[in-house]
Amino acid sequence: MHIVIVGAGAAGCFAAIALKRECPWAEVTLLERGIRPLAKVAITGGGRCNLTNSFKQVKSLEQVYPRGHRLMKRLFHRFSHKDVYEWFQNEGVKLVTQPDECVFPRSQQAMEIVHTLTERINRLGVKLYTRCRVQAIEPCESGFIVRTADNSYKADKVLVATGGWPKAASESPITGISLQTNLPVPSLFSLALDASTLTERMGLVVEDAVVTLPGTKFQAKGPLLITHWGVSGPAILRLSSYAARHLAEKGYKGTLSIRWTGELPHDQVKEMLEETAATHKQKQLSGIHPFGLQARLWTHLLQRTGLHESLRWSDLQGKALHKLINTLTNDCYNITGKNRFKDEFVTCGGIALDELDSSTLEAKRYPGLYFAGEVTDTDAVTGGFNLQAAWTMGYVAAQSIAEKLKQAKQ
Repeated sequence: MHIVIVGAGAAGCFAAIALKRECPWAEVTLLERGIRPLAKVAITGGGRCNLTNSFKQVKSLEQVYPRGHRLMKRLFHRFSHKDVYEWFQNEGVKLVTQPDECVFPRSQQAMEIVHTLTERINRLGVKLYTRCRVQAIEPCESGFIVRTADNSYKADKVLVATGGWPKAASESPITGISLQTNLPVPSLFSLALDASTLTERMGLVVEDAVVTLPGTKFQAKGPLLITHWGVSGPAILRLSSYAARHLAEKGYKGTLSIRWTGELPHDQVKEMLEETAATHKQKQLSGIHPFGLQARLWTHLLQRTGLHESLRWSDLQGKALHKLINTLTNDCYNITGKNRFKDEFVTCGGIALDELDSSTLEAKRYPGLYFAGEVTDTDAVTGGFNLQAAWTMGYVAAQSIAEKLKQAKQ
C-alpha cells in the first residue's frame, strides 16, 4: 500500500510519522515543493516555535478559531492539545508553558522541533522528496495518480497538507480534483495607519487595549504595539484574523477604533479621571498619566483631544473632560493597508469544510483523498493555535487512513 502526502509542513510530517507507526508495512512518500521540510515551523514563534497552548484562557474555540471551530471541537476528542504536549514530551522534547499559556520547547529553539520530526521521519523510512511541486492529483480506478513536473506517483491514499494558499484559489495544489473552495486571503497581519503623530511613538506597548472596526462586530483585546507604520501586537493580529475576509473585501481600508483603557466601562473611566483631577488639582495634565499609559502616549492623546499639556487637572471639566474620555475610549484612525506579521504567513480560506468528513478529514466525493491543516478553511489567532490545528488534523487524517489500510489488509 502506498500513501502520498503532499506537503512536508507540520501537518504533513506529523501525519507521516503517525501513519508509519500505525502501519509500518505501508510505503509513505512525502512530497515538498520547497527546499526543506518544516520551513514554516522553523520560524514560527519568532524562531522559538509556539507549538501549542494550554487553552486555559480559552472560553470557546470560536475565540481562537474564527474559521473551523466546530471541526476542531470534534477533532480534539481524538487528539487534543494535551495529547500534543504528551507526544512531544515522550519524544524527548522538554516543554514550558508561559504565563500567557503559550507552550514552547524549553530550549526556546524551533529547530529542536524540526530536528525531532525529521529524525523520526528518517528513522521510520518515510521517503521525502523536496523541490517537488505537485501539479495534479488525478483519481484512477484503484486510487490516485499524483503528478509532478518530473515524475508521477501511484497512490492508494493521498493526504494533501500543503498549508495556506498565499495568492489565489486557482493556484491550489489539487488540479484534477473538483472541490468547493473559499478564496484564500491573508490573515494575521498588522495594520498601517494614517497617523504620523502616533507612529512617532513607535515601540510603545499598551498591555490592555481593545480594538474594533466601527460598524462591524469585529473586536479584539490584548497588548497593542505601536510601530513605525501603524499598530501590531496580539490585539491587532487577533482582529486581523477575525476580520480577515472583511478587510480583504474593503481593500484593507477603513477605520480602526482603539480603546486605550481596556474594558473599563465609560462611567469608570470618567470616575478615575475625576479622582485624578481631585487628587492632583495643581499638577499639569502632562505630569500625571493615568490608566498605566506611558508619558509619550499620554501626551499624544492630549494632543488628539486638543488639550494643552500645561493645562492643570483642576481645569479638566465639562466638554474638555468628555472629549478626553472619548479619545481614551474611542480613538479612531484611518487604516491605509496591511503589513505581514514578521516572516509568518497565515491565510483564511481553502477547501470548504462541507466537502470533508468531519470525523476523518476524507473528501466526501473522493474516497481515499484526505486534507489536513491550513489547506482547509481552518485558521486561528496567534498563540500556538494554528500549529495545534496542524498536529491535530495531521494525526486524525493519519489514523483515519491507517484504519482503512488495516481493514484492507485483513
